[in-house]
Amino acid sequence: MQGPSDLLLYGAKLQSRQLVHALDHIFQSNLALQEKGGQGTPLCIWGTHGVGKTMIVEAYAEKMGWGFAYAAPAQFEEMGDLHGLPKLTEGPSGDERTIFAPPAWVPEEEGPGILLLDDINRADDRILRGLMQLLQNFEMFSWKLPPKWQVVCTANPEGGDYSVTPMDDAMLPRMLHATLVFDVKAWASWATAAGVDSRGIAFVLSYPEVVVGHRTTPRSLTQFFEQIATIPDLAASADLVRVLAESSLDDVTVGSFMSFAMDGLPDLLEPEEILDAEDFAPVAARLEALAGGEAGASRVDRLSVVCTRLYLVLAQDDYAPGPRHKENLTAFLLSEAIPHDLRFSLHFDLVQLGHEVADLVADKRIAERVLKAVGT
Repeated sequence: MQGPSDLLLYGAKLQSRQLVHALDHIFQSNLALQEKGGQGTPLCIWGTHGVGKTMIVEAYAEKMGWGFAYAAPAQFEEMGDLHGLPKLTEGPSGDERTIFAPPAWVPEEEGPGILLLDDINRADDRILRGLMQLLQNFEMFSWKLPPKWQVVCTANPEGGDYSVTPMDDAMLPRMLHATLVFDVKAWASWATAAGVDSRGIAFVLSYPEVVVGHRTTPRSLTQFFEQIATIPDLAASADLVRVLAESSLDDVTVGSFMSFAMDGLPDLLEPEEILDAEDFAPVAARLEALAGGEAGASRVDRLSVVCTRLYLVLAQDDYAPGPRHKENLTAFLLSEAIPHDLRFSLHFDLVQLGHEVADLVADKRIAERVLKAVGT
């Protein structure tokens, strides 16, 4: 199928959560087939650079407690990098014969495990052809994968400015295919857990349309946010911030971030300020100030970022309710500064998280306000 800018991609376009769900189904199906003497089918994940293909596969293996092996076929110079090197050994009749020592990247222990062939279509055509047997049979003539191992490939699109080797019609059917697209909410959730600068997270939530470009990617943005993390006042250090931004991001992204930094959006309320406030009155005052735009217009964009970041903190696996969280979260949802649609959406998402969080918003006044919004 043709993607943006005439990029050739394959499979359904999936956000990260959808891809993980598909991964889980494919892996479990492959394991079931292997138990019956079958083999299963590798998966190739397509997508633009820096969108998180490799990270998702690594994170899945870690979450499942599986083995993980990595190889970058683009670094293979010759077939020996794929097959291993020959060595002499004594045969059954005492004669010498040649066997191959598998490369160090080949896993040895029984799985479950995942062998990731990263950026597979950046390899030379000769290496690609050599990998066809591995994709078909999970083995080479010189070695085979241990039981219960899966093969996953990542690939950049064909077309545009990508320097890739096209896969022919004999190679493509040996794999299942899916295309990963950027998911701003999933990235923000990961970034929150990883401790990425909160101002950077707020920027991405405010300007998701500038995240995927030629130089701007989730990866390059994260690197930029690491560089500005030690700058307390972005506006006061605007010259340095621009230099750092231009070192890794597209011009459009640079312009958007500088406007963001100068507009005061980095002063958005932090989730912890809302949840742990000893007195909610100052929080309510800041919400009113954030909601106010020019000529009386409501700054829904600012409030939307505050709501989304609050949700992401409450949705973390290790979240534990604090002593003032219920009271403050209730006051937040009852605030007149929060538009009805944002209140309804946040309340709905929090209820879906389950009892521990849902109990925090179990308040008759919130229910009445939400129902009133639905009826209007």
